[in-house]
Amino acid sequence: MAEARNTRKVREGVVVSNKMEKTVVVRTVRRIKHPLYGKVVIRSEKFKAHDEIGCDIGDTVEIMETRPISRDKRWRVTQIIEKVK
Repeated sequence: MAEARNTRKVREGVVVSNKMEKTVVVRTVRRIKHPLYGKVVIRSEKFKAHDEIGCDIGDTVEIMETRPISRDKRWRVTQIIEKVK
């Protein structure tokens, strides 16, 4: 039972908005190869994450999947990888 808990999804992304209280919007970027043409295509996705640390716009952060905190929030910020300069 304890092993199943450790299989949470972890993503890395950049904070694009911190205008809400204790919530940040994080954009993650994936590079995938197009299935037919073979060109590398950039796909991005935005997540709302719970932020107790206090991130700024432009920070690179690590987010982890967690239980639903609100209607849109299912992620939380675990650490700031790189602060914006």
